Amino acid sequence: MAERAQITALMLAFAILWIPLGQHVFLLEHWMKVGTFMAPFLAFAALAFKSRDTNWTDARILSLGLLVAYIVHQFEEHWIDIYGQTFAFKPYLNGFLSNLMGQQAGTELISDASIFVINTSLVWLVGALAIWRGSQHIFAPLCMAAIVVTNGISHLGAAGLAGGYNPGLLTAVLVFLPLGIFAYIALSKSGAAWAGLVLASLLWGLLAHIIMIGGIVLMNRTDVANEVMFFAALIAWSITPAFAFSSDKVASFTSSSAG
Repeated sequence: MAERAQITALMLAFAILWIPLGQHVFLLEHWMKVGTFMAPFLAFAALAFKSRDTNWTDARILSLGLLVAYIVHQFEEHWIDIYGQTFAFKPYLNGFLSNLMGQQAGTELISDASIFVINTSLVWLVGALAIWRGSQHIFAPLCMAAIVVTNGISHLGAAGLAGGYNPGLLTAVLVFLPLGIFAYIALSKSGAAWAGLVLASLLWGLLAHIIMIGGIVLMNRTDVANEVMFFAALIAWSITPAFAFSSDKVASFTSSSAG
C-alpha cells in the first residue's frame, strides 16, 4: 500500500510538470528557478529523515545529495553562469552543435521545450526514482551517480574542444566529479554495488547523452524523429534504472560469483 501511494505521488508530481495545464509557458523559461528554490527544501528533507542508523553513504541519502548537486549545476548551466550571463547554455549548445553539424551560425537546433524535458527527465526523474528505489534497488542510485559523472566529463570534453569555458563547467569540475566518484566509492565499499553494475550504470549514463544529442541531430537532420518521440525516448530511458537489474538477480549473481 505504501509503495503504491509513493508511485502515485511521484506520477502526479511529474504529470504536473509535463501535462499541459497552462503552466508550460512559465516552466519552459523558469524551470531552473523552480529547481533552485526547491534545493534547500530537498537538503532539509535529507537532514530531517536521516536517523541515527542512517549514515551519509546510504543509497537514498546519496541519491538526494546528487540530485541537489545537479540542481546547483543547473543554476550555473541554465540560469546564471560565472560571467553573470543568464540562460547562457541554450545559445552555447546551439552554437556548439551548429559548428559540429556544419550548420549556419545562429541556427536554433534545441528548443526550450527540449531543454526542459531533458533536465526534468534525465535528472529530476532519475533522481526521484533513485531516492524512491535506492534502499532495495541499487542500480537506480548508481545511474544517478552516472549521469552526474558522465555530464561532468562531457563539460570537460566540450571545454577541451572549444578551448574555453562553457556554462556549467565550474560546478561540473568542483561538484560533479568529486561527488559522483565519492558516491561510487561509497556504494562499492558498502558492498551494495559491484564492478559490473558500476560499468552498466556508466554505460547507461553515456547512452543517455547519446540519446540526448542524437535526438537533437535526428530532429534537425531527418524526418525520422519529432519532439514528441524525442521526449518519449528520454522519459523511457530515465525510467529504465528503476527496474533494470532487479535486486534478486543481482544478489543471486553476486552470491554465485563469490562461491
